[in-house]
Amino acid sequence: MDLSLETREVADRTVVTVGGEIDVYTAPKLRDKITELVNGGHHDLLIDMEKVEFLDSTGLGVLVGGLKKVRAQEGSMELICSQDRLLKIFRITGLAKVFTIHDSEAAALEA
Repeated sequence: MDLSLETREVADRTVVTVGGEIDVYTAPKLRDKITELVNGGHHDLLIDMEKVEFLDSTGLGVLVGGLKKVRAQEGSMELICSQDRLLKIFRITGLAKVFTIHDSEAAALEA
């Protein structure tokens, strides 16, 4: 399975819609996209993970690395995720306390 990435601007934030699997093979593509966005001046990112089918430790590392990049620019990176299996990974690893996780794009944009 491949990784699909789509970006769009919504209310002063950049939404990155991620689809497919984020694993050791595809995670560099996500890392590169986050780096490209931050270097391009997009420091408030919203990562939509509703279409993610699989996430491994490499993918988690890319998300944490992305968070560090935006915070270095005084920005933010929040997640959209309502899938129990992914939320469980964030809870088990303690990353649910590190990331702000919304259950929908509407909820994220209201916050």
